[in-house]
Amino acid sequence: MSVPAIRQVVLDTPDPRALAEFYRELLALEYRPGDEPPAPGADDPLGRDWLVLREPGGPPRLAFQHVPSLPRPTWPTPGIPQQLHLDLVVPSVADLDAQHSRALALGATLLLERTGDDTPEPLRVYADPSGHPFCIFVAP
Repeated sequence: MSVPAIRQVVLDTPDPRALAEFYRELLALEYRPGDEPPAPGADDPLGRDWLVLREPGGPPRLAFQHVPSLPRPTWPTPGIPQQLHLDLVVPSVADLDAQHSRALALGATLLLERTGDDTPEPLRVYADPSGHPFCIFVAP
């Protein structure tokens, strides 16, 4: 018996192009052919609706779907739960520190930090520019 396969994770956002650019830079992904940004100053109808990022030359990984508004999760405080989050891994604490700087520079917000000498799985939890939580943690 065959089973369905996950094609991609779709993130709702009021600004598909901006969120796609955030993850394109953070994860070194590329646009699906035809979804690339238009020339500066040109209209961007796809960037207002639906975009797909993929591994370079590979399958889709993330898609971005326009919604008019999106309540930001309030996690780790009560209120609005995460609902979904992405787990991203790096091989070392040095890589975790380097990615921390990159994530913040790209527009992420730090939500939770669990690092230190006695932490078995060092990690940081961020919100992307649309508020979706994602973790970066060490997994050798």
